[in-house]
Amino acid sequence: MDNIEEKVNDSVDVITDENIWISLGQGSLKIIVIILISVLVTRIAKIAVRNIFKVRTHSALRISERREATLVKLLENTLTYVIYFIALMMILGTLNIDVKGLLAGAGIVGLAVGFGAQSLVKDIITGFFIIFEDQFSVGDVVQIGQFQGVVEEIGLRTTKVKSYTGEVNIIPNGSIMEVTNFSLNNSKAVVDVSIAYKGDIDRAEKVIKDLIETFPEKYEQIVGVPELLGVENIMAAEVVIRVVAETLPMQHYTVARALRKEIKNVLDENGIESPYPKLMMYSKPE
Repeated sequence: MDNIEEKVNDSVDVITDENIWISLGQGSLKIIVIILISVLVTRIAKIAVRNIFKVRTHSALRISERREATLVKLLENTLTYVIYFIALMMILGTLNIDVKGLLAGAGIVGLAVGFGAQSLVKDIITGFFIIFEDQFSVGDVVQIGQFQGVVEEIGLRTTKVKSYTGEVNIIPNGSIMEVTNFSLNNSKAVVDVSIAYKGDIDRAEKVIKDLIETFPEKYEQIVGVPELLGVENIMAAEVVIRVVAETLPMQHYTVARALRKEIKNVLDENGIESPYPKLMMYSKPE
């Protein structure tokens, strides 16, 4: 009974000790202040990064919008990780945990893990070179292996590509061997127009040429005046005329559809026939 009473008295003394509560309160207050400051600094750092890139848009060293979006997102994520890591170290120091010994132990563990996680290191190194060399950026339309779509996010470890049907494909950077970027240069819209074999080819070409000269005013996706290349092929029942238009990156599908519709309508208005299948019957004499 005496031992129990002593333990109870010791517990009561600990609970009623003002110094312990003062230290606990000060430690809790420090942790709260550290968390609030880290959140505030993170927001200020993100705003500063965005403002820096806004200022660069008015300078002579302006970078492309696609690369700007990639760098902004990457810098924001990096700053967030760094600030939260520093805040965590400060919180551990407040709790009287030996941060130096913890970092030294973490370094040894990290070295051991590094040998066993070579694929992770490969992903990070490849991600760094993707961003550094500007192979592709956020918003680009790319083909990576069997995945094609819009780049949603580029990280140091993975790249996210959103397909046209809505799926988001997360690809480890280390597995990216070949990339086809459709957004770096202008695209070409190629449209083949079929005219009846006995139709007036010269008149059809004139009508089409007059039409395509008005296209730059109608469609802002077109760069320059579309080009009428002429007769592309002669077949049994039709003559194929090819029209080519230079468009903004990845706008060739939209422009090609508009070209087909406009050319079809203008050919009908001018009475120029489209080809249709013909059947010829021969009667063998008896």
